[in-house]
Amino acid sequence: MKQEQLNYERIAKAIEYIRVNFKKQPSLEEIAEVVNLSPFHFQRLFTEWAGTSPKKFLQYISISYARKLLKETGASLFDVAYETGLSGNSRLHELFISIEGMTPAEYKNGGKDLNILFNCVSSPFGPLLLASTEKGICYMAFCDDEVEEIAKLRISFPQATYLKGFDKMQENALLIFQKDWSKLDQIKLHLKGTNFQLKVWESLLKIPMGKLSTYGAIAQSIKLPNASRAVGTAIGSNPVAFLIPCHRVIQSSGNLGGYMWGLNRKSSMIGWEASVIDPLNLSY
Repeated sequence: MKQEQLNYERIAKAIEYIRVNFKKQPSLEEIAEVVNLSPFHFQRLFTEWAGTSPKKFLQYISISYARKLLKETGASLFDVAYETGLSGNSRLHELFISIEGMTPAEYKNGGKDLNILFNCVSSPFGPLLLASTEKGICYMAFCDDEVEEIAKLRISFPQATYLKGFDKMQENALLIFQKDWSKLDQIKLHLKGTNFQLKVWESLLKIPMGKLSTYGAIAQSIKLPNASRAVGTAIGSNPVAFLIPCHRVIQSSGNLGGYMWGLNRKSSMIGWEASVIDPLNLSY
C-alpha cells in the first residue's frame, strides 16, 4: 500500500474515533493509540495532512460545531456564510466555476459523440477518478475501488469513447486542493443532468469553503422552498465530488446527513476546509 494512502487511512480512522467520541473530548494520546502511533508522530502526521492540529480539527468536525452554527443565529447558514469569516481572494463563494450542461442530444445518446479522458489520481482524501471532455470535467469521484468506479463512469456515458490519460482540465481541477486559489476560475465543468439538477449543483458552488448550508436553505436559494427532498436527491446525484461541494450540506438538525463517499470523508472535508480558511493559529 502506498504511504500516502496508508496515512490517509490512519487519519480517517482517527477522525471516525473523534466523531464517535467527541463528547468525551479524547486526548491526543488516546487518539494516537487508536491508530497505533506515538502521540508525537500522530501530531506531526495529522498536522502535515490537515494543515492544523488535532485539537483544532476536532473543533471543526464535531457535531456540536454544526449545531452551534445552526442554532446561534436567526438567519440560515446559507445567509450567514456570506457575512462571516472570509475576506479577500479566499472568498471562494465569489469563485465562478463555469458549468456547461450537455446538450439534449449528448444527454439522450449517452455520450455517443464524446471523447472522455480519465485517470486515477491522489488527493488529501484518498484516490480520485477524474474524467474530462474537451469542455471540462464531467466526472470526479473518490475511488476506493478503481475498477468499480471506472465501471460506474462507463454506465454514466455508455456510448462515449474512453482513453486513459491526464489533461489540462484535470490539472486545473486539482487546484482546489491547493491553498493558492488564484487560478480556480480556470476550472470548467461539463455535466450531464436535468435542468433542476444543474440548478441545484450551481447553488452548491455558492457555499463558501469552510461554511455549511442545509437542504432547506438550498431549496430556498433556487426559489423552491418546498423542494427540500428533491434537492436532497439532486445533491445525492452529484457527479463531481468536492468541486461541487455537496459535502457542505447538512441536515437542519445539525447532523451531518448522508454522503455517497462516506461520512468519515465528509467530516474530513468539513474540518480540512475550515482549518484552511480560519485565520487563527491554535495549537494543541
